[in-house]
Amino acid sequence: MIVGKHREKQCCGKREAGGVCPGLFVTDFDGTLLRSDRTVSAVDIDTLEYLGEKGVIRVVATGRSRYSFMQSAGADLPVDYIVFTTGAGTAAHPSGKIVRKKNLGPAAVDRAVRVFVQLDFDFMVHHPVPDNHWFSYRRTQRYNPDFEARIAGYEKFAAPLVLEEGFPFGPAAQLLAVVPRDEAAVAVDLVQPLLPDFSIIPATSPMDGHSTWLELFDPGVSKSQTVAWLAAELGIAPAQTMAIGNDFNDLDLLEWAGSSFVVDNAPDQLKERFYTVASNDSCGVARAVDRWLADIPVLN
Repeated sequence: MIVGKHREKQCCGKREAGGVCPGLFVTDFDGTLLRSDRTVSAVDIDTLEYLGEKGVIRVVATGRSRYSFMQSAGADLPVDYIVFTTGAGTAAHPSGKIVRKKNLGPAAVDRAVRVFVQLDFDFMVHHPVPDNHWFSYRRTQRYNPDFEARIAGYEKFAAPLVLEEGFPFGPAAQLLAVVPRDEAAVAVDLVQPLLPDFSIIPATSPMDGHSTWLELFDPGVSKSQTVAWLAAELGIAPAQTMAIGNDFNDLDLLEWAGSSFVVDNAPDQLKERFYTVASNDSCGVARAVDRWLADIPVLN
């Protein structure tokens, strides 16, 4: 249960006074709010500040771990919550207080690792939230530069996976396999019947922009499930929510939100389904907020 200042001041207080909570704004980070030069535009930052002044709860929903997010340009953003690791964890921002986490249990990790080994994936097993920037990895002999780049980037947090009898790894936030883009659909089709009780989410690699990261989570983990939980805790109805994204790991969130947008650099399949605004390099988030606000009388 969230009992912090945002619930009391921005939602509960408005209801008690006979009003309504203005809403919940959710943005993806890489490729949506974050520009190609790894910065966030001043226009988008001003938009986030304006939403806060109007009492809107501001959320970044990212595939990054909280550690990775805090090493980026996102660390100083004026937002209220970070939904990280695709929904495995949620933290108040900037305090970092964890308000929700969902990890895989030891038996589930053991079963998933055996399947990934059987399918001969290059993959990583991440420690439980909130320390899920630490991971163990298993590599094959294939050429996989995105996989190797991720290990190199987290060298001090990474170690080879030791597959002993009984596999005593313990709980984990997720498993992450790195596969070539043209093999992603086949990989998902192979994993789903073997691990039907897991949340399986493919995403374009934020590192090389080409490979697919096939992520495996507890079945209660996804951006939409976690944001839906947060909205319910804050007393905000789905109709009062807005979401914006750029990739397929945002799809469930876009389908859930009351108003949904994609930036112009999103895949055509998403642009065909959701209202398209300017790209991440051209203040697409601010453009989407402008359109959303026009439909919310309480904010105008």
